[in-house]
Amino acid sequence: MDIDKALTISARGMQAQTTRLRVIAENLANQDTTGSAPGTQPYRRKTITFANQMDKSLGADTVKVKKVGQDMTDFPLRYDPGHPAADARGYVRTPNVNSFVEVMDMREAERSYSANLNTMQVSRSMLTRTIEMLK
Repeated sequence: MDIDKALTISARGMQAQTTRLRVIAENLANQDTTGSAPGTQPYRRKTITFANQMDKSLGADTVKVKKVGQDMTDFPLRYDPGHPAADARGYVRTPNVNSFVEVMDMREAERSYSANLNTMQVSRSMLTRTIEMLK
C-alpha cells in the first residue's frame, strides 16, 4: 500500500470519528432537555452507524457514516409535578440519554481518532525520510 492511500484511509476514519464526536456532544448537551408542555417529547438520543465503502480509486475499503438515527428506547419518567411538561400524575418524560454511555462512546471515538492520527503521522514520517534519502 502506498503512503497516499494510507493517508486517505486514515483521513476518512478521522472524518467518521469527528461526526461521531459531534453526535455525542449533541446528546450530552441535550441530556436535560425535556418538553415544554404535557405530552411533548423530550430530546431523543441520536445514534450513529458506520459502513465500509469500497473506494475504487484507492482500491481499498474506507469507513463512512451510514446513518445518524435515533435511539427509540422509552423515555425515563421523573416525578416533578411543578414542571410545565408534567402529566396529570406529575411525571415528566426525560431524554433517553445516559451520560455514562455517552462518555464511554466518546472515549472510544477519541481512541479511534488518535489511532488514525498516529497512522497519518507515521506515514508522513516515512514520506519525509524517503525524500531525505533521495537528496
